[in-house]
Amino acid sequence: MAGQDLLHTQPRPMHWLATATALSAVVAAASFLQPADATATTSRDAATGRHPAAAPDPAKVAFPVDCGPYRLDVVKKASADLDGDGTTETVAAVRCHSGTGTPPTGVYVLAQPAKAGTAPRVVATLVAPAQQLTVQTLTVRHGAIAAAFLGYSTRDVPRCCPDTHKSLKWQWKGGKFVQSELPAAMGTGRA
Repeated sequence: MAGQDLLHTQPRPMHWLATATALSAVVAAASFLQPADATATTSRDAATGRHPAAAPDPAKVAFPVDCGPYRLDVVKKASADLDGDGTTETVAAVRCHSGTGTPPTGVYVLAQPAKAGTAPRVVATLVAPAQQLTVQTLTVRHGAIAAAFLGYSTRDVPRCCPDTHKSLKWQWKGGKFVQSELPAAMGTGRA
């Protein structure tokens, strides 16, 4: 018996075809059977009849930053409904590309365009590159924007070696973003 060939243990092409056919039948049957309370959903907003807009894409924005011959890099971004109007805004931290040093960062709030088919627009400047801050982290939680920055105590500090740390928070209040400073330990979460 030890030398006997066990034919029934050798898979044959017909065996694989039968298995594939059976499996296809099970998948097809499962796709037709749905629970009685199953409903189709779409991304359409039932209340307004509109499709909700996606978060503004920073790659499509003309930022108010002059990088000369260098490209502009989006180094951090986060999206949420920041002003409670039911649309998603994006916070983007951008800086001019550099192979060395720590170029200053600009932090901007972006909204969808007022006119369909055009680029998203900058609706607020939270930090301008002229402030000479470099973003470390950027987060959005519960409609509040928090960011940690490195900076310079004086103009004599080399641009490679920031020597100050600042954590800032912005919250939409009274029709604008209101800035406050966070304790150092509060602004160190990763984006």
